[in-house]
Amino acid sequence: MKVAEAEAELIWWQQKSLWVLLFLGLSAGIPLFLIFSSLSLWLREAGVAKSAVTFFSWAALGYSFKFIWAPLVDKLPLPYLTSLLGRRRGWLLLSQIAVISAIVWMALIDPQDGLVAIAFAAIALGFSSATQDIVIDALRIEFADGRMQALLSSTYVAGYRIGMIISGAGALYLAQSFGSTADHYSYEAWRNTYLCMAVVMLVGVVTTMLIREPDSSTQDKVYPYATSDYGRFLLLFIISISAFVATFKLFPDTPEIFEGYLQLILSFCFSALAFSVSIVVAVAAAKLSLMLGIANRQLVSESYVQPLADFLSRYGRLAFWVLLLIGFYRVSDIVLGVIANVFYQDMGYSKNEIASVAKTFGVIMTITGSFMGGFLVLKYGVMRILMLGAILVSLTNLLFMVIANNAVDIQLLIVVIAADNLSGGIAVASFIAWLSSLTNVSFTATQYAIFSSLMTLFPKLIGGYSGTMVEAIGYSNFFLVASLLGVPVVWLIYFLGQHLALADS
Repeated sequence: MKVAEAEAELIWWQQKSLWVLLFLGLSAGIPLFLIFSSLSLWLREAGVAKSAVTFFSWAALGYSFKFIWAPLVDKLPLPYLTSLLGRRRGWLLLSQIAVISAIVWMALIDPQDGLVAIAFAAIALGFSSATQDIVIDALRIEFADGRMQALLSSTYVAGYRIGMIISGAGALYLAQSFGSTADHYSYEAWRNTYLCMAVVMLVGVVTTMLIREPDSSTQDKVYPYATSDYGRFLLLFIISISAFVATFKLFPDTPEIFEGYLQLILSFCFSALAFSVSIVVAVAAAKLSLMLGIANRQLVSESYVQPLADFLSRYGRLAFWVLLLIGFYRVSDIVLGVIANVFYQDMGYSKNEIASVAKTFGVIMTITGSFMGGFLVLKYGVMRILMLGAILVSLTNLLFMVIANNAVDIQLLIVVIAADNLSGGIAVASFIAWLSSLTNVSFTATQYAIFSSLMTLFPKLIGGYSGTMVEAIGYSNFFLVASLLGVPVVWLIYFLGQHLALADS
């Protein structure tokens, strides 16, 4: 009987949950490139400086801070939507409407006339898209048991990458066909492109309306508190976030003391200090609010304290090393990915060539790699494939040095993109499966949000400086540094593979 069940699980196209994750993955993948690569080319064509373009990657830091409001998604009922659609679907629909609204907002702004305004719109898109990810991640874990998580993760990654093809290559093709080129910038072309992306997001809305709510719990058990308690909980969240934003905004700018590398290091350290101080102030504001009785202590404990306490109790002394691996596993490819589109353009590749090779063929290779990773995890175990993915990503990043030192060569670009994205697909699929295995289903949304937020926080903070690093050391040295960032990750996987095995035995 168990053999038959396992064989049935491997026939992925017969699993309804996999199809649902494919379409939800597509919905989640569309916003990403509208903040990263497509936006970077739009800004470059509009005449924005390279260093400023890569700083726009920070607009997606909402993905890295989503653990802060994930408990709201888990605990806060939405008026009308929750009773009509259910706990998960109500939040999913709200986040998708917010994503569409943010994309339309970006479409209505010309960067040449409103760079700050488009930055706020991009931040709104990152926040709403990250909220959508919180709900989809919870749905994915609640749809099936651990045996199916590798295939669910692979299918989700496939859908996500298809969404990235649409908002990456698709957006570039549309912008070009609407009349915007590197030599002739057209705001109208990019406006129409982003409006088309907003329409494509309706795929996610339709999927949300058609799927069923997971049978993980009843409505009464999910929302046992009074309405006023949830309102006060939301107020506590607003107070803490306001304290964080105010502190970060009032923090002094980085002093101009050094030049070159030293100034770059100082800027990064100063930003890290500003972030740390802002976190401390936000936590202090939350504690003071609790002392004043603004929120229900039990609800706050269930939302923030208990999910973290559960993780620490299960992993003990290894918890620090687990979090360290989560925080740095994808540092090598994310840091490189922030500057990739600008790099291709600087090397002389046209927008259509970037769309065809990097954003279409490359994403197909990533999808292929993600399914390879899913099946390899089923056969060989998650830690071995996690190690394989880390090694491959680090090695293939070195191939970009070859592109940097050669003239435009489409065949060379195809080979490098194939190797890099195939490796990335294997790494991401195995990593998502591993993160899912770390999550306690009792705290699904919050714990997975913590993990996936930490996964991108440090890479994106570092990636924001990628344009400045390239200007300081050149592309070849930058790609070497990006590759070397993956070396400590390999050691971490080996260390945890040994000790987690001992802990389970």
